[in-house]
Amino acid sequence: MQSRSPASRTGRPRSATADAAILAATREALVELGWSKLTLGDVAMRAGVAKTTLYRRWAGKNELVVDAVAELFDALELPDRGSLAADIEGVVLQFATILALPEAKSGLMAVVAEATRDDALRERIRASVVERQKRLVLEGRARAQARGELPPEPDPDSSARTVDLIFDMVAGAVVHRTLVSAEPADEEWVRGFTRVLLHGLADQPY
Repeated sequence: MQSRSPASRTGRPRSATADAAILAATREALVELGWSKLTLGDVAMRAGVAKTTLYRRWAGKNELVVDAVAELFDALELPDRGSLAADIEGVVLQFATILALPEAKSGLMAVVAEATRDDALRERIRASVVERQKRLVLEGRARAQARGELPPEPDPDSSARTVDLIFDMVAGAVVHRTLVSAEPADEEWVRGFTRVLLHGLADQPY
């Protein structure tokens, strides 16, 4: 897993317990205070650590919130439900459930907005959220190929482009549905989305 702290920072070894407490406190503060009022001082107080402890780990609020939100998505798991369609439905429902959390909604929307004018922050989102969660696409595709549901894709470049496309389609659709349109990604919607994802529009009944 990629380090969440800048590589140039040195000092005492990091404490996993302190990191967990800080990230949990950040999510709590997001819900109670909102993005604009959240400060590293408040997070430090909630986590029971010195403010300097936060600055040894994170350069500022943007990076801290990205990592706090990214930890939520690390809980995603690809269920083995017997078919590619059922597996996709299972993980998309999990994803939608996480996005419905107040701390996920406020945190993700805030850092994405900030990233429009901060290239370093955009790269951190890519590394901490996007690249880490592509593991689900890789796992799902490998499982479907082993079942014979998908053909092998031996060319590495083509394979990587396919992974990017699948991830973008799933993440983009679910984020738009839940955070932009503010509509539920319930089981009926997820089933319809999965049919379109796997079979395209031409095969859909109207």
